[in-house]
Amino acid sequence: MDRRCFAILYYLLRTIGGLTSTEVVNVEEMVAMFLHILAHDVKNRVIQREFMHLGETISRHFHMVLLAIIRLHDELLKKPQPVANDCTDQRWRWFEGFLAPYRGQRYHLQEWHGAENAPSTSKKFFNMKHSSARNVIKRALVVLKGQWAILREKSYYPVEVQCRTILACCLLHNLINREMTIFNIMDDIDEVNFTHATSAADDIHYIETSNEWTRWRDDLAE
Repeated sequence: MDRRCFAILYYLLRTIGGLTSTEVVNVEEMVAMFLHILAHDVKNRVIQREFMHLGETISRHFHMVLLAIIRLHDELLKKPQPVANDCTDQRWRWFEGFLAPYRGQRYHLQEWHGAENAPSTSKKFFNMKHSSARNVIKRALVVLKGQWAILREKSYYPVEVQCRTILACCLLHNLINREMTIFNIMDDIDEVNFTHATSAADDIHYIETSNEWTRWRDDLAE
């Protein structure tokens, strides 16, 4: 995160997140400590040494910043629109029940490599798209772990705090990608970009909803 992006985050946390300075720590330092913990997964005692604050002070302000970032949800994360039970759109009939791949059909992405292996039935087409979607989700998780070390190992925070931390990492990822003009997302997954299974559009840039499922449902319906 560069200085400009940090300044934007600071502004959002002050104006939308409601974050204010305390008697011992100002907002800039709170955010710096918080980002340092997320990016490097360091223990409280490390932050004590680097920022010269008591452990209780660091813990208290970590949770203050965490809650403030969660309040940026509407600003940084696109909300999916739920489908009502009385929806008459026939496209959603493909989502009735659990979307498990078809057994006895090709599934893994490497099995679709080459024009001769293009899906020839609706079940094969579904399996290919199911596998591709699964791969995109996997890559999204790797991108987040690559940016935020706190997500790589077993956490010592309570489960509720872990859930909030994951959401905070997603929101910060979107902010960084939106505001920084030079930002290369590192993707370490050893996957081949197969002709029929994936495309450049599968690269993870924002954590948000997508219309990809709608498009292949329409193709499948035809």
